[in-house]
Amino acid sequence: MRYLTARKRAAGKGSAHHGAEHHWSMQVSAVGLALVVPAFIFIIGRALGSSHVDVLATFQSPFVVIIVGLTLFIGLNHARKGAQIMIEDYTQGTTRKGLIIFVTALTYLMTATALYALAKLAL
Repeated sequence: MRYLTARKRAAGKGSAHHGAEHHWSMQVSAVGLALVVPAFIFIIGRALGSSHVDVLATFQSPFVVIIVGLTLFIGLNHARKGAQIMIEDYTQGTTRKGLIIFVTALTYLMTATALYALAKLAL
């Protein structure tokens, strides 16, 4: 029989065994989003009331495509990590593994679809 004190249970990285890495990656992606989201909102806001030709002209600029692509990529990656942390906190066993695989596949599919649509719009 093994006796663990409260301190020994708390030492390390927590119950998921990778809390510090998740926290750090979430902080980095949050800073990245804080840098690109204002430009993204400005670009999308200008394009909302425009005609189809004006929107296509807006998305011909490499700067616009890079900002929108970075926002989509970083945002969906941030969402995947946040969902994974939530799943790890509230589920166990096979359900945990299945949900993490599902969320990861869903966000990768959404990222690929969004970047494909952006590339088609830019061409």
